[in-house]
Order: sequence, then structure tokens, then C-alpha cells
Amino acid sequence: MLPSQAERLFLLDAYALIFRAYYAFIRAPRLDSSGRDTGAVFGFALTLLDILEKESPHYLAVVFDPPGGSFRHREYPEYKAQREDTPEAIRLAVPLIKELLAAFRVPVVEVPDFEADDAIGTLARQAAAEGLEVRMVTPDKDFGQLVTDTIRIYRPKTSGGGYETWGPEEVTAKFGLSRPEQMIDYLALVGDASDNIPGCKGIGAKTAEKLLADYDSIDGIYANVDTFKGALARKIAEGEEQTRFSRYLATIRTDAPVAFDRDTFRRVAPDMEAVRACFGALEFRSLLRRVEAPAPDVPAGDLFADEAATDASSVADLFADGAASATAGLRSLAEVPHDYIILENDSEIADCVRTLSAVPRFAFDTETDSKDALVAQLVAVTFAAESGRAYFISMPEDADVVRRRLDLLRPLWDDAAIGKVGQNIKYDLQVLARYGVEVRGTLFDTMIAHYLLFPDLRHGMDEMAESLLSYRTIRYDELMPDKERSIRDVPLQQLADYAMEDADITWQLYEHLSPLLDEAGMTDLFCRIEMPLVPVLASMERAGVMLDVDVLNRTASGLNEEMQRIEEEIYRHAGHPFNINSPSQVGAVLFDELAVADKPKKTKSGTYSTNEEILTKLRDRHPVVPLILDYRGLKKLLSTYVDTLPRMRYPDGKLHTSFNQTVATTGRLSSSNPNLQNIPIRTEIGRGLRAAFVPDDEDCIFLSADYSQIELRLMAHLSGDASLIEAFLHGEDIHRATAARIYDLPPAEVTDDMRRRAKTANFGIIYGISAFGLSERLGITRTEAKALIEGYFASYPQVKEYMDRSIAEAGKLGYVTTICGRKRFLRDIHSANSVVRGYAERNAINAPIQGSAADLIKLAMIRIWDEFDARRLQARMILQVHDELNFNVPVAELDEVREIVREGMEGVMPELRVPLIADIGVGANWLEAH
Repeated sequence: MLPSQAERLFLLDAYALIFRAYYAFIRAPRLDSSGRDTGAVFGFALTLLDILEKESPHYLAVVFDPPGGSFRHREYPEYKAQREDTPEAIRLAVPLIKELLAAFRVPVVEVPDFEADDAIGTLARQAAAEGLEVRMVTPDKDFGQLVTDTIRIYRPKTSGGGYETWGPEEVTAKFGLSRPEQMIDYLALVGDASDNIPGCKGIGAKTAEKLLADYDSIDGIYANVDTFKGALARKIAEGEEQTRFSRYLATIRTDAPVAFDRDTFRRVAPDMEAVRACFGALEFRSLLRRVEAPAPDVPAGDLFADEAATDASSVADLFADGAASATAGLRSLAEVPHDYIILENDSEIADCVRTLSAVPRFAFDTETDSKDALVAQLVAVTFAAESGRAYFISMPEDADVVRRRLDLLRPLWDDAAIGKVGQNIKYDLQVLARYGVEVRGTLFDTMIAHYLLFPDLRHGMDEMAESLLSYRTIRYDELMPDKERSIRDVPLQQLADYAMEDADITWQLYEHLSPLLDEAGMTDLFCRIEMPLVPVLASMERAGVMLDVDVLNRTASGLNEEMQRIEEEIYRHAGHPFNINSPSQVGAVLFDELAVADKPKKTKSGTYSTNEEILTKLRDRHPVVPLILDYRGLKKLLSTYVDTLPRMRYPDGKLHTSFNQTVATTGRLSSSNPNLQNIPIRTEIGRGLRAAFVPDDEDCIFLSADYSQIELRLMAHLSGDASLIEAFLHGEDIHRATAARIYDLPPAEVTDDMRRRAKTANFGIIYGISAFGLSERLGITRTEAKALIEGYFASYPQVKEYMDRSIAEAGKLGYVTTICGRKRFLRDIHSANSVVRGYAERNAINAPIQGSAADLIKLAMIRIWDEFDARRLQARMILQVHDELNFNVPVAELDEVREIVREGMEGVMPELRVPLIADIGVGANWLEAH
């Protein structure tokens, strides 16, 4: 047992923990095989297991709010009225969680007309009176008012996993109070936005802390109300009724009609049959294995009776990851029949080659000494062509031996009639290319297949093996616990088991995923676009782009001078120097000294929030605000690109970025190490960075080709809007044409401001922009923005029909598709929560457009690369950034390459209702070409 002077009672605030679990998984949802969102149940189960295993409580209960509301709702209809309806996923989760609690034999408490807070407060006081220590498990700060030496908050940390315990000292320090009971008066003064408690109008946290420090309580404040002066006196006097009522609402009752009974709340062993049924139905295989694996010498019926049963991994840490998966107890491949063969000589390798030459396809994997494919050295190669059977061939440091073994294996990779299966196969292509080995034949990447089928999930082998095959893999950290040693130091048998397991699992994933692609109707997308793109990206990564460091050095000098100038301006407006890089000091200057906002927002840690979004909204309040934004922008440019890019060059002087196919749910490519997709283009300085990207040598030139307004053209095609199509067919300035239609003017009379507004509307509509969003972006009133949107839809009525049709299709099918069949799943399309539903509806409109744009440029890349290869040109495609392709072109090939690129991009899909236009430029660097 955990050391303690008294028995302990844990009271779990059910809905607070369920909502926390739901939002923790919202960006990486946990879906079962039927598509049901089980994230909230999974997260709650993790919390429950964490408490049972780590804390070993003597007594516990889970407390729910009752249906129908509480006395607060009756007496104050506005209480929590601002909250959105409960998300469907949580509505579905609650009965499942109650079923799970019944299986674990954990009592559930609901008290009619009283909230969970009141029931917890009442039970906590009763249990403490009987000598128990109480832990209230909740992230809710309101419980601070109940804290004593024996009643404490057991609070999930906001980051990093684990829990923290708040006693009187922590509560008073956190909120600037002298005793925990003052939390009631504190909330009465400042209000509570989450519960819609109004508080005293105009009183903020700092003022409340000072008032309570001086007068102790609400009663003390109003007993001395005559001593106040000025605006504070007026606020206090006018707000008395509201403040006292807020105190009533904020007070957690400790007299709810519920009684603590030791027998009822005593922890007992779970009903393991019921637990198995619940976890099985929810597909929580990992958690089921976890609870079925008691520690040695612990009776199975008393699984949670002693701390010795605690698993080595922390459930709280897993939950903190946002997409946790406790893998303890999953079967390993070592537990099922398998035949893993180490090939020790050339004769055995030759026999393996003859065997694999007779199969239609095989899986292979390379083991290396580095994650960077461009410098990695081969350590081993593995193959598999049937489940449970794999071959291992080591590649020692002797270059002659490696060359001989690769020559023996070369016929396998060179045979175009044999399909090749891999997990992140681009990496393997890159490694083998360095050894002069070209992999031919149809490719199947299990990572990309899983990405197409489940774009919102993780696509690593470990995660897929667990969720799809119920295997626990040998983790790399287990193979290499000592980060300092080389993979070549791993014992051969251990390395071989690890490597052959990878090949075996890759093959089994292929067998599992291939039919799923057929069922989902995405085999054509996979085979026509995603797989042919892999060698294209591999070629681009190897080619790299040359970087002119002298240009960046000059840029750095200019940026530092400009930052110095802005810094002096900021100090002049503030009246004194301060650390501009410190958010807390910036907040103090802006909000305490300059008072640029009436009610500034604060972070969870209690400091003022000064992020870009907040400061952008305040930029017109004081001249110092835009200066701070400019300073931060320049500093980010300097640190992210100007200072960093030179250090990321390879010995050849180039940047070799990695292009990622399985990151963006829209289907667009991303890049990393470095990320070149986000190089700014809206500012002159940002655009100037492109001057540092240059051709390979003086005999080459930089060529840039950019799709012109591809998303608007796709909107015209998908919507079939006659006016929009006509404008593109006649080559009109689409933004001027839109303005002319909205304002009912001849194009010649459209002003620059009208065109600017129309341009913002054109692109904003694609993203489902609201009147509020458009007004913010254009700096106009909501009424003007609403009129602009209505004018847009009146001009292009079929665009509105397309938007409505897309939302309806998403509601019917649960997903939308691109022109090429890529699916974007929208699980929240029916959510009663308007914010969550609105996000899904905007994606329903935009995903087919963004995804189709991604499909088209990928097809264009394949066409261009194939044509370069067929003509044996020296030109190389080197960068892809959104709708733009960039090339290093020998001057002698320029005319030929220009036409290949133009035809490859513009002719990629002739069936579109509007023409695709590629703007092509050339120059001595990327800036000139673009």
C-alpha cells in the first residue's frame, strides 16, 4: 500500500474527466472498427486504471451530474446557458462508462437536483469527519473552496502527464488568497465564464485578490463599502446584488442528500468477466491485456488490492500523449508460430533469391545506422513473402562483402514483374539508391495505405501492428536502450529478430490493408497517384536545392538592424526598456501599464496571454502593439530560417528536405528538416529569403511553375457555376470580375479596394468564412461583410448550391471525396455542438477542393518526372511548395523543360470544365523565377 496515516477516499468528478478525455483525443480520435469514437471512454478508463493501480485507494466513487439540471438552473436559468450542447461522442460515452464502472464494481453517485460538485463536497466532508483522507479527482478549480489538510484536489496536470495534489498551500498560492474558503468570494467577484456566473462587473483577478487581502470576504468588503472611492466604489456599490448572488451560485453545497457509507464505497475486486466483455466490445485490447496480467504473487481476484500490482508504465503519461495505447499484455510474434531464418553465406542468399523470384510480390526492409537515409549505412536487409516467415541478411562493415551480397540480391529488386512491399518504403529506396540499387516494379507502402484509409490516425508500424494485428512489436528503444551505442553493437540474433519481425509485420499489414483499399474504393488513388509519387519524391530529396549562404548573411544583417530600430521604438512608446522576448513582461507593459484592453485574457498559468491572435485584434489600440508584432515576425524569420538553414546544409552545400505523404489529412504534401512549405511570401523580407535558393551551378537556371488560382478553378468545376466558369474561360481577372458582379459595375469601374474585398471573399468562401471572419479580415463591419457574402452568392448561386450539397453529402456518408476519390472523414458533421459541427461543415466544403488540388499537382509531378526520365534530361524537380513546382534546369534544356512542365501541369486533367494555367518563370534564384 502507499504509505498513509489514514485510509483514503477518491471521488472522481465524472463529467469533468470525460470532457477532458474527449478533447484530449479530438485531434487524434480513437475510432473502433465500426467508426465509433471511443476516445472519451478510453481516456476515462485510463484515468480510472491510473488511480486504481498507482494510488490503491481504500474507498472510491464516481460522481455524475444528474439529468435535468440542479437547483442552480431552476433559480438562475442563465446558469451554464452559454454552453454548447454536449457532443454526441460524450452522450454515447456516458452509458458505456457507467457500464464499465459496474464491471469494475465502482459505485456511481447521482443526486437529483444537486450537481456532482455538491455531492462530492458533501461526501468529502462526511468522510473527513470519519478520519479519512479525501482526494477529489477533478481539473476544476472551484473545488479549491473545499480543500483542508485532509481534503485535497487530485488534479490531472495540464501538460506532461501525471497528477498534482492541491492542498491549502497550493490553492492559496495559486489564487492569491489567505485561506481556501476565500475561493467562493473570489469567484463571486471575478465571475466564472465556464458556468456563466456573472461576478461583479468590472472587477478582475488582481482587484479581487487585493480586496480579499484587505477585507477577507464579500461581507467584509460591503461592511466597508463607504471607504471606497472613484470607479471602484461605483462598481462595488452597483454590483452588490449580483456579487452576492454569484457567491450563492459559486458555493459548493456540503449538505446534499447523500451519505458516505464505508461498505458501499469500499473498493472491491472487479468482475473480470464483465470487464472482458466491456473492453472486448470497445476493442480496448491493450487495456484488457493489462488488467488480465496481475503481478507475481498477487491473487487474480485481488488485482488492484496492492501497489505491487501496478504496471511499470504510467497510464497518466500515456493519456497525456493524447492518443495513448497501453501495450502491456499484447501478444508478440514470438508467441505465435514463425520461421525466421538468418542467411549466413552466399549460397543461402542465392537460394532465398530463387525462392522470392517465384512469388508475385514480397516485403522488404533495410536496417541502417541512421534515420537519415541520405547518409545511412546498411546494417541488414530482411524479406518476407508469407505470414510468419522472414529472411535476414546482415551487411557487415566490409564494403566488399556488402557489394557482393547486394549483387546477389539485385535481381529481386530489379525484376519489375515482382511487386515490392514496404513500410515507409521511400526510406528504403533512398538507402538502396546510395548503393547503386534501383528498385523496380509496383510498390505498396503500408504506411501510405493506412493513411488513405485512416487519415486521422497514426501510421507508424507499432501503432498499426497493435490496432490491426493485435501484436506488440519489439520497440527500437528496447533494441537500443543505450542511445550512445551503435546498432552494429546489438547481438546478431537480437537484431535479426527485430528486423525480421519488421518484415513479417509489414507483409501482414499488406495482406490486411490491400483488401480494405478495394472495399473503400481507393485502390485507384493508391496505385495511380500515391505509389508512383514515391520514387519522384525520393529523387527530389536526393537532388536537393543549393543554398547561397552569402544571401542569408546579408539578410541577417538587415534583419538585426531593423529589429534594433523597432526595439527602440517600442521602448519609446512604453517609456522604459523591457524584455520584448518575455511574454510576461510584454503582458505587464500592455495590460498593466498601457491598459490596451479592458479585460485581457490570461493563460492557465495566470499570466497575460500575448499570442499573435490576441495582439492582432489589439493592433489598433496602441502604436506599440503592431511594433511588437513586427518585432516578433522578424525574430521568427531570423531564428527559423536565416540563422538555421545554413546549419542544415549537407556537405554538398544543399538542403535535402524530406517530403511527407502521410501528414496532412487534406492529401497535400508537407516537408520537414527543413520545412520549406512555410517560407513566408506575404512580406518583402520573407519573399527575399527565396533569393538564397539558387541553381546548382552557373550552367543551370532556376525554373518555377505555379498553378494560377487552382482552388478557385476547382470550385468552378465542382460547383458548375456558369458565371464563374465563363470568367475563367474568357481569361478574366477573376477578382475584378467577382467585384464587378457583386457591386453591379463594369469591370473598368471596379476600384482596387473593391477588388481586394472580392479577392478575400473568393478565397474566404472556399474555407467557409463567416461574416464575422470576413469583417475581421477586411476591417469592415459585420453588416458590410454579410452584405458582401450575400452579394457573392447572388453572383455565383451554384457555388452556394455546391456548399450546401457538400455538407449534405458529408451528413449522409460521413465523408467527402476529391475528384480522384480521396476521402476526408468528418465524424463531427452531426454534432449538436455548433462549434464542432461548424468546423466539420467547413471541411466538407473545403476538403474536396484542397484535396483535389493535392491530387492534381501530384499527378503533374509524376507526369513531368516520367517525361524527364524518358528523355534522359539532366533537369531535376527539386521543390514542391503548395501549388508550385521548382526545378534546377541546365540552360541548354530550358526550352524543352519549360514545355514539358507546362504540358505536364496544364494537361493533367483535360476533363475539367475550366482550363488549368501554370505561371512559369525563370531566374538566377527562386525569387527571380517566382
